[in-house]
Amino acid sequence: MQSAERPRPVVVQKYGGSSVADVEKIGRVADLVVATKAAGNDVVVVVSAMGKTTDSLLGLAHSVTEVGGGRSEPARRELDMLVSTGERVSMSLLSIAIQARGYHAISFTGSQSGILTNDRHFDARIIEVRPHRIEDELSRGAIVIVAGYQGMSYKREITTLGRGGSDTTAVALAAALYADRCEIYSDVDGVYSADPRVVPDAKHLSELDHAMLQEMAEAGAKVVCAQAVEWARKRNIIIHARSTYDPARQTVVVPAGDARVQRARAVTGEGKIFFTTWRGVPSARAVSALERAGLPYKDLSITGDHGSAIIPLLNLPSPDKAREALARALPEIQVSEDVASVSVVGDGLAGDGAALARFLSALESASAAPSAICAGPLRLTAVVAAARANDAQRALHAALVA
Repeated sequence: MQSAERPRPVVVQKYGGSSVADVEKIGRVADLVVATKAAGNDVVVVVSAMGKTTDSLLGLAHSVTEVGGGRSEPARRELDMLVSTGERVSMSLLSIAIQARGYHAISFTGSQSGILTNDRHFDARIIEVRPHRIEDELSRGAIVIVAGYQGMSYKREITTLGRGGSDTTAVALAAALYADRCEIYSDVDGVYSADPRVVPDAKHLSELDHAMLQEMAEAGAKVVCAQAVEWARKRNIIIHARSTYDPARQTVVVPAGDARVQRARAVTGEGKIFFTTWRGVPSARAVSALERAGLPYKDLSITGDHGSAIIPLLNLPSPDKAREALARALPEIQVSEDVASVSVVGDGLAGDGAALARFLSALESASAAPSAICAGPLRLTAVVAAARANDAQRALHAALVA
């Protein structure tokens, strides 16, 4: 949907950390941005921090807490203040590079861009976008560069959006600006039926719908983060997932019902998790305890007075603190580490007995006995030993996708 007041289509582009990892790569991105502008578009660019900058900053934060032989955990607020600087470096350098090519460009932080979030630190969620300054600069012909992964809470605090948050920034801006499309650039040329580093014969998927990709992202696929796909699904934003180095090949992500291939399937894996179980705990108390722990959880299963849940660790600063929070909230909880989740994503899996049988047989053939299985309309998931996760993904891909 294009705004009736805007004469040119708006294209929002997002470039990941590997795309802006050094000066040469920033120059390549500047060329791509300028080409998009020269083709007659208004352009808004969202950038991640350069390379592994965020990890380096987190390492520094943990180093300065080492005092007297002990180490404390950095406050999440201060972590947000620290890691949000990474994207500011990228946005400034890219703006300078575009200006050097003779085009007007201006960079904005997340807060300057009008990205408002809730008051959670380190894994905030966007609640509203007010892109007034961006719209003003677009009307003046500028290319606008936005620092991804960050915003400002309603308390006027700097917040960050969790891993993959720059994707969410891009899609949220595309919705607020009624953009023609949102292009997500990284070091891979779209979405595959499995991680090619794990499954060498993974197939490139030229098209997916929002629901399928969101399920894949929730189950561990890394190309586009789950929160970004959720935004795209709610606002009907078309996503083009491309490689910065080969933009011609891509995966187009469209609203449900628009995809030509309805039964595209994929295998995903997620290694940074805890698998939690409990017994002898009333269900209401168990759920309340998980909420008090303040940790994300998924695939919750409760039968009578026992249950289980997966705790993703990706956006948590410290697994040790997460474990302590769970123990405080629910002393009966058992936490399994050195585990991973492996999933098959596709239409109608839960109601397909033959698919479930092949799923279980494939896990058995990979010597990946599941600790738990979760079945949903679009996904079958098993919790397995981390050491068997890659073999399990290859076996599942061969049995259900290839």
